[in-house]
Amino acid sequence: MNDLVINSREHLSPGQRARRRFMSHRVAMMSGAFMVALLALVLIWPLFSHSTFAPHLPQALTWAPDKLTDAQFHPPCAAHWFGTDALGRDQLARVASGARVSLLVGAVGAAVSLVIGVLWGSVAGYVGGRTDAAMMRFVDILYSLPSIIFVIVLITTLEVLVKQWLAKTFAGGAPEAVRLLFLFFGIGAVSWLTMARIVRGEVLSLRTRQFVDASRALGAGHARLLFCHILPNISGVIIVYLALTVPSVVLYESFLSYLGLGIQPPMASWGSLIADGAQQINPIRIYWWLLVFPAGVLTTTLLALSFLGDGLRDALDPRANR
Repeated sequence: MNDLVINSREHLSPGQRARRRFMSHRVAMMSGAFMVALLALVLIWPLFSHSTFAPHLPQALTWAPDKLTDAQFHPPCAAHWFGTDALGRDQLARVASGARVSLLVGAVGAAVSLVIGVLWGSVAGYVGGRTDAAMMRFVDILYSLPSIIFVIVLITTLEVLVKQWLAKTFAGGAPEAVRLLFLFFGIGAVSWLTMARIVRGEVLSLRTRQFVDASRALGAGHARLLFCHILPNISGVIIVYLALTVPSVVLYESFLSYLGLGIQPPMASWGSLIADGAQQINPIRIYWWLLVFPAGVLTTTLLALSFLGDGLRDALDPRANR
């Protein structure tokens, strides 16, 4: 009987083994379910305030994030589960709206980091020699610079110039999207350094393997060797680090928004909501719900993303025995 179980495991493909290892990781599965539920809630939240669905839902789920009411600083209750802010806006709706912005910045920033880091690291590791040395010294120089300071300088100096150019070239609200674009590419541009180092090290270890030499002997070009033979063999490492990059990008955006350099009103993100809640802390009265709920959702999401990355790392590691 044991021999049959061992033989059945031996006939599983690497993808099936990784899937089984991931499904046996309970914390990662719970984190993945939480992220799926959060993404689904964020996507369908605008439909709750629609006249078609609002009558069939609790009142606390039907508020629009920008709707003003007379219930300023109202504590959590049946009508407002997360309370209200200084303008009477429902805090639950604003947290859901902020989640859409924060997760979008995290996803796009991680994608920019993925593209730049994989291309830079794979070319450096595959070519080697002086090209590798020059490319990695450039990475070392960027590593020596404080990344958060670099993003702040990028936003505060170049944003004004770009807004002025867009205001002269385009009409309407085109300049309003400049801050969001700077967050996308600014944070992604400083998050690719570790990805490039990891990919470069993996490519260096694979470029001298026998299957690469066999493909080269059969006439495969450099691009085919790199993108069809080497990079697919390190896709697990890339996916794992990409999953771990998303929470760091979300945290970057939240920190910048907390400092007032990220998302600007009327848009909201978790960082800007935490900043608004922190401003309401005073010796006379503390409106705790304005700070606790955005910070709690941010912390829970970051933990879920970290546990999900750990689960993917364990599942995609071929040497793991789970």
